[in-house]
Amino acid sequence: MEDSYTIMRVFAGSWGGVFLFASFVAVILFALRPGSRKVHRDTANIPFRHDDKPAADDNAAPAQIKEARQ
Repeated sequence: MEDSYTIMRVFAGSWGGVFLFASFVAVILFALRPGSRKVHRDTANIPFRHDDKPAADDNAAPAQIKEARQ
C-alpha cells in the first residue's frame, strides 16, 4: 500500500494541473466576456473622476508659484 504523500503528489500532479489550467481559462474568459468593456473603461477612469479642471502646464507652474508668493 502506498503512503498518503505519494497518492496526494500523483493527484496534485495530474488533476491539480488540470484544475489550475481550467481556472486560468475561466478567469481569462470572464475578463474578456462581451459585456465587460464598459466595466473595464469605468474602472480605468477612476483616477480622473473628480477632475474639475485640466492639469497645469509644466512650464507655467513655476511662474504661477512665483506670482502667488509676491
